[in-house]
Amino acid sequence: SIVSPPSSCPNCGHQIRWYQNIPILSYLFLGGKCASCREKISLRYPAIETLTGFLFVAVLYYFGFSAATLIYWMFVAALVTITFIDLDHQIIPDVISLPGIVIGFVCSFFIPWLSWSDSILGIVVGGGSLWLIAWLYEKLAKREGMGGGDIKLLGMLGAFLGWQAVFPVVFISSLIGSLIGVPLMLMQKGDTKLAIPFGPFLAFAATVYLFWGRELVHWYLNLLGN
Repeated sequence: SIVSPPSSCPNCGHQIRWYQNIPILSYLFLGGKCASCREKISLRYPAIETLTGFLFVAVLYYFGFSAATLIYWMFVAALVTITFIDLDHQIIPDVISLPGIVIGFVCSFFIPWLSWSDSILGIVVGGGSLWLIAWLYEKLAKREGMGGGDIKLLGMLGAFLGWQAVFPVVFISSLIGSLIGVPLMLMQKGDTKLAIPFGPFLAFAATVYLFWGRELVHWYLNLLGN
């Protein structure tokens, strides 16, 4: 956090000043070490900052100087945050996803190609479809396979991207999740109870759709037509 609570060194607890918290630059100026205890700062911090900066540049390049750019800057920043929280703690905070649903709907009034009705349907179809998948899995496997955080996250994605994005996002995330999850289970000697966070796959799929969604849908429809 930058504002509250203030960022601090995980080793010595020293509060990091604002000028020591400038993305990427502060890491370079400090030589990759805490200004107080000189403990090495994890490369994870500049890596996440670089990833976020890259996504911001990509959004600006794709949408130009527009309201959509400001909106999708906020969107991709939320996705990066959710990804690493889910990887670390296997939880998607409601404090991000639930306000994200509301904000996504409000933002639909400022995005020319996203109507408010598409956003509402995206929330319903997104959250509803994943809830149905989770419910069916629980009935068939007799155990929970997907948390409520994933359901709310897909509702948020639907709010920002529209209902048309829901099924491509579910398909892409499931495909990537399978390509990564199955080998991991095999490495764990077939442990089918291995917990793999699904949020990062949803976030990745949503990012793919944000930039190439229309092309992917067009390609798929042409494939069906042939």
